[in-house]
Amino acid sequence: MSSYKQHTLEGASPVELVVALYDGMIGFLFTAIAAVEAGDVAGRRAAVKRTLDILIHLQARLRMDIGGRPAEVLSEFYASIFALTLQASQTASADRFREVIQCVRNVRDAWRQVAQQTAQQAAPVAMPMVQRNANTTSSPDGVRWTA
Repeated sequence: MSSYKQHTLEGASPVELVVALYDGMIGFLFTAIAAVEAGDVAGRRAAVKRTLDILIHLQARLRMDIGGRPAEVLSEFYASIFALTLQASQTASADRFREVIQCVRNVRDAWRQVAQQTAQQAAPVAMPMVQRNANTTSSPDGVRWTA
């Protein structure tokens, strides 16, 4: 992984990391399409393996005891994407891979919205600046609030 990507991910929120994993899946699925179109069986298999690794990772991190019904739905989604990806690979179908990409993009876009909403809620509130000024007589300790 490039140092830029690694640096970017170090400061990411958990939701942003999920979005990054979805982006990774999409990238590997496009690699699989390119491999299918080039007749590169080994390349297709490697890209599919990476996609499936991400799905397994996401599935393993689901907390059914906390997540309830949304976690169950995501579990079903991951199982479906897993099966569709295997089917696309077994048939070496670029069109099937494109269908999988569309499904993953739809859910990734929902995660991206959650990430944006989370970031907006966590944005720091504008606070007044504290300015020290020895000539200020408005407060006993020489602090003056400015906006």
